[in-house]
Amino acid sequence: MSATDLPPTGAAHPSVQAPRTDDGVRPRKVPRVVILGGGTVGVYTARRLRKRLGKREAAIVVVDPRPYMTYAPFLPEAAAGSIDPRYVVAPHHTALKGIDTLHGKVTGIRHADRKVQITPTQGEPYDIAYDHLVLGLGSIARTLPIPGLAEFGIGFKNIEEAIAIRNHVLGRIDTASSTWDAELRRKMLTFVFVGGGFAGIEALAEVEDMARTAAGYYDSVDNAEIRFVLVEGSRRILPEVSEELGGYTLEQLSKRSIEIHLSTFLNSCTDGHVVLSNGLEFECETLVWTAGVTPNPVLRSSDLPLDKLGRVICLPTLQVATADGEVVPDVWAAGDCAAVPDLYNPGEYCPPNAQHALREGNHLGDNLARILRSAQPTEYQHKNVGAVASLGLYKGVAQMFGAIKVRGFLAWVLHRTYHVFAMPTLNRKVRIMVGWTGALLFRREVVALGALHDPRAEFRAASMPLPKLPAPEPADVGGPAGTPPTTD
Repeated sequence: MSATDLPPTGAAHPSVQAPRTDDGVRPRKVPRVVILGGGTVGVYTARRLRKRLGKREAAIVVVDPRPYMTYAPFLPEAAAGSIDPRYVVAPHHTALKGIDTLHGKVTGIRHADRKVQITPTQGEPYDIAYDHLVLGLGSIARTLPIPGLAEFGIGFKNIEEAIAIRNHVLGRIDTASSTWDAELRRKMLTFVFVGGGFAGIEALAEVEDMARTAAGYYDSVDNAEIRFVLVEGSRRILPEVSEELGGYTLEQLSKRSIEIHLSTFLNSCTDGHVVLSNGLEFECETLVWTAGVTPNPVLRSSDLPLDKLGRVICLPTLQVATADGEVVPDVWAAGDCAAVPDLYNPGEYCPPNAQHALREGNHLGDNLARILRSAQPTEYQHKNVGAVASLGLYKGVAQMFGAIKVRGFLAWVLHRTYHVFAMPTLNRKVRIMVGWTGALLFRREVVALGALHDPRAEFRAASMPLPKLPAPEPADVGGPAGTPPTTD
């Protein structure tokens, strides 16, 4: 029976229900590896483990609420329409051949019992048992108790948010083109991005580039009316690259009339009224929050050792360990939810980015295969090869091997080349490259499909009874029916 046959009864997997031995442990012929999270770490761990071990050596189960992996570095280009959103994700049914998948949210981890609780979208929660557990749960947006943020802001962590931002921005431009109230137009055409890291800068630059292109299709919208605002709490942007490249990026964004407020915080944004810590206040209808991430909160309710940031404590072998360095048997972790020591920078931890997540996933799969074959795991170490960022079509910055700094068109090419080859499955690589080739021949598509977010709105309106019109008043003067009244 496959793992997808699990009944939502709160019981463990049917294959666990074997007679117990004298010590109370049910025997299992094939060890089950449960991987929590179907993102970069989960997908690459599962694929590498399945490549190393046959189905008779390990049963692999991947658990995630979504049926696909999102390749986060391409979210900004998806938001700008440079990549079809369908190709930014890798469906589990094609990326995880020979691997079972369960679609549900992880709501409990009891490692002492070797059980995980899963809550599906529909149905009752249930437990599954495991022999080895891999934590690749990733992170969620790190929000703050800022008035209005939860109600008004939108994050930038998944493909749904990227599509929503694209449709919203284009929709605001479309609506503003037929709005003559100057104050309302200003509010519609003001777009705020909070956070100056890679995610925030790439999202801002790509969406701004798209919005300027879209405005060119409307005679009634002047590019000067479109206002993009960046709010960053530190004194610089892009801390992953040198100050020189960060300064260059600031200069390029400023030339594009993007307002930049450094060492500034968002105080409130209730009902779109933005108040910044530097005293600036204005109205907007769009606020994108990219100010950091925090590990998946389900870890805090588990019985696993965590550091003060809520990350699972790990050894360089990617095995989970106590604060004293003692290995916790049969549990592994990597990616944004794990504190993985950076052996090239003693005292530091591997940063939460796709470059490390992909390599950690592969290394974890190799180590787990070694353990299951009674060999010793090896330490994960990866020297950062650099960082690349897209700043819109044909624009970018890159820092390679520490000393090599690249700007402009070449950096944009490096960004696309590096990430397309990191995308899993040949299918996705080819589709993305074909889309880029087509974009060189035709103009960018900038149509808003805002109705996608409430597709039943028009149907609901059509189903409502029509209002009754008032009866016409009788004519003052008699005469043949249909003849207008006459006056003296």
